[in-house]
Amino acid sequence: MKNPTKSKLCVLGQLCKFIPGHLTAKLAKKHGVDKRSRSFSPWSHVVSLLYAQLVHAIGLNDVCDSLRHHAGKLSSIRGATVPSRNGLSHANKVRDPKMMQDLFWKVLDYLKSIQPKFGYAGRYKGIPRRFKRTIHAVDSSTISLVANCMDWAKHRRRKAAAKCHMRLNLHSFLPSFIIVEQASHHDDYRAQELCAGLQAGEIVLFDKAYINYEHLYHLTKRDVFWVTRAKDNMDYHVCKRRIKKQKGNIIRDDEVTLSKKASKKNYPQRFRRIEALVEVDGKLVTMVFISNNLEWAPSSVCELYLARWGIEVFFKQIKQTLQVCDFLGHSKNAIQWQLYAALLVYVLLRFQAFLSGWQHSFTRIFTLTRSAVWDKFELLDLLQFYGTAGGKWRMRTEPQTLYLPGFKPPSYGTAHALIA
Repeated sequence: MKNPTKSKLCVLGQLCKFIPGHLTAKLAKKHGVDKRSRSFSPWSHVVSLLYAQLVHAIGLNDVCDSLRHHAGKLSSIRGATVPSRNGLSHANKVRDPKMMQDLFWKVLDYLKSIQPKFGYAGRYKGIPRRFKRTIHAVDSSTISLVANCMDWAKHRRRKAAAKCHMRLNLHSFLPSFIIVEQASHHDDYRAQELCAGLQAGEIVLFDKAYINYEHLYHLTKRDVFWVTRAKDNMDYHVCKRRIKKQKGNIIRDDEVTLSKKASKKNYPQRFRRIEALVEVDGKLVTMVFISNNLEWAPSSVCELYLARWGIEVFFKQIKQTLQVCDFLGHSKNAIQWQLYAALLVYVLLRFQAFLSGWQHSFTRIFTLTRSAVWDKFELLDLLQFYGTAGGKWRMRTEPQTLYLPGFKPPSYGTAHALIA
């Protein structure tokens, strides 16, 4: 096996190469960030935050000292400069984080434009194969913060938290819409904004925290299909029973309308109510699903809702791999700068995985990239060095044990087969 090809840029520089050169300056001017930049440029700010994500920096001093140690390699990344501790802290606090937000979406669109298949290469495996329509999952993830330092994110008397609302395209496994705010608002407060970009014929999945009957009816009028779980206190009237007795795990499949006057005013049409047995942790649990589609099989509605787990997998990936729990600043701006930097690193690494045909986990490509962040190797070649053996893995019928010479026990039988 040959050594990885040498590169003029370090691995960090190769990741940053996929950010168009003119884009940062253009967005800095748009959001007024360039007016707050003297010795520490917006581009240097972006590179510093991307580096902090890749190495899991534990503080501002960690970022600044490490970048100063590698100042020569840092300058080769389009002239990025080393920040001072106070300079990086001040930039996170006063610069508009909408610049980083726009940069994330612009880079994502750019990567899709140069590689159109990138948006379709990460399909979530839990999607039922028979569905060809675009399926979105909507959910939020709460990020715990330090209450005595972050008054803007007060959630309860002794707690503070930020919340990341997201609409995830399950076919590409990439975000389609994101809102980062304090956790004091209820989820349904942001439901309309999250679903504003959905097209007719698409499918959206969300849990019952996002149920707002006025919003659901608005989706129905736009010909958007939705699937969610029914609230326990939902008052309804059965208009039609689609099955007379239990079929397999489907207990009931009814067409219903809402009973309460106010609720019925918000959603006057019929919709599906499906009661089914679902396996959870090895036990069958009764769950009630609702949907505005009157044609799908009841099992399809259940499978679609279970596919919503894909967004939980996404949040788990970024929370356990990227640095979205420990922050370099306490202000609202600093939190948003760091969260969008984490998402940008996620997209850049996913794009590298797509180019190299990476078949392993996102965690593995992150740790491999982090270990070589300042090395001048071609990243695409470096990703080929995963593991120590090529080809598919094989399982042996007996464990392989190392014995000292003369101490190997006698072997009984004549067959030593391999199971591919």
